[in-house]
Amino acid sequence: MTSKTLEHKIDFSVIIGVKNANPNGDPLDNNRPRINADGLGEISDVAIKRKIRNRWQDMKLPVLIEMQERITDGHMNIRDRIKASEAIQEILAEDMKKTPTWRDDFIKAATASWIDVRSFGQVMAFNNKTKDGLDGASIPVRGPVSIQSAFSTEPIQVKEMQITKSINSEPGVVKGSDTMGIKNTVPFAVYKFNGSINVEQAQRTGFTEDDAEALKKALTTLFVNDASSARPEGSMAVLKVIWWQHDSRIGQLAPYLVHEATTVNNPEGNTDFSKVEVTVNDPEVSGLTYESLSGY
Repeated sequence: MTSKTLEHKIDFSVIIGVKNANPNGDPLDNNRPRINADGLGEISDVAIKRKIRNRWQDMKLPVLIEMQERITDGHMNIRDRIKASEAIQEILAEDMKKTPTWRDDFIKAATASWIDVRSFGQVMAFNNKTKDGLDGASIPVRGPVSIQSAFSTEPIQVKEMQITKSINSEPGVVKGSDTMGIKNTVPFAVYKFNGSINVEQAQRTGFTEDDAEALKKALTTLFVNDASSARPEGSMAVLKVIWWQHDSRIGQLAPYLVHEATTVNNPEGNTDFSKVEVTVNDPEVSGLTYESLSGY
């Protein structure tokens, strides 16, 4: 990766297709697909960031916040992963808390070590139980990449399917194969989410132009290696990524106007990803350009 820090603002919109899948279950509602008060389907920003981190891992980029089943370095918690970083070890060896710049040095080392920290930021808070130089430290990092939750373009319908379990979970328990459960899916829907990259924060965390390219690639391939029972292969797809680049630090146009420039039309009764129409109403402002990228 190059060391050139991002110097121009970026905005983006991502269009997602869902077919017979649960895009983001709500643990407070029996894992039903999330729905807001207006009946629109929702995918939380946290779930989207999780998928981006997974894609970065697939690209062999270092990530601090890893899923348990994706851990490859043997570190089962954030504290151990942080301590294993060579950049952090240098700071701990110098007894960082005794230096006036220890907090800034820690942030610099953390953002240099992990792409998700220099992108999304991270609150790194540690208890006092382990005397290892991190005890009692609480270090917040504010990242340049902000991502909104995704919402469906129209109210969604949720299909409930009764399922049965044909084997007992515990020994000595005798139950028939009629132990019931429910599987919830969205038959068909189109979701959209928006995001931005703030140049001021990018300068602070060292977020580079190559990091922006890695984010773009992750967004276009968001559901690669993400298949599960709730989201079978091919049931979730990135239909379009609209990637806006400004030629200034603060941007040529307000972010909400840039995001609103991308509109979605899903014909009534349509259940085909290829028939979803994504339109970009280019404001034709000098210094503002966009790419329309097909997803995977």
